[in-house]
Amino acid sequence: MIGKISGTLIEKHPPQVLVDVAGVAYEIDVPMSTFYHLPALGQPVVLYTHFVVREDAQLLYGFATQSERVTFRQLIKITGVGAKMALALLSGLDTAELAQAVASQNVAQLTKIPGIGKKTAERLLLELKGKLLDAPVAGTRPAPVGTGDDVLNALLALGYNEREAAGAVRQIVVSASVEDGIRSALKWLSKS
Repeated sequence: MIGKISGTLIEKHPPQVLVDVAGVAYEIDVPMSTFYHLPALGQPVVLYTHFVVREDAQLLYGFATQSERVTFRQLIKITGVGAKMALALLSGLDTAELAQAVASQNVAQLTKIPGIGKKTAERLLLELKGKLLDAPVAGTRPAPVGTGDDVLNALLALGYNEREAAGAVRQIVVSASVEDGIRSALKWLSKS
């Protein structure tokens, strides 16, 4: 099992990153909460990982903190919640916000995330009650200036349709970093 990757960040294409470890580059899917905290390209990066071997694929998921990985593992234990939905949840809410939503049984907060309907949200709240630790997310680091295309691709990968994603991209500041752009777009989408 691969538990942690330490290497050089060589590509960032939300929600996937490429990390070079001694000449071997690993494709790692990360939630947007982790993506926001990635260093600049060419800089060292450490990600806690969860490795999945399926009949048709071998997948590696990465997280900035151990609490994100623990939360991801709790989410995928729930019937009907796969890795994609777990990443969407961690992209829309950090671990502390998710723990707060579970503690307050806030269905509305979970249904704002694409792919999470009322019944799924209710099941998540029921099955996660008492199982999540309220832990802060790691601090932010400087990020390179991005483009609207990166923000648009990230929103599409999170499950928003092209119309919603394009509308959100039009609302953000063009000179914003990719991370700030995604954050602003998600905030705008949650209000609309």
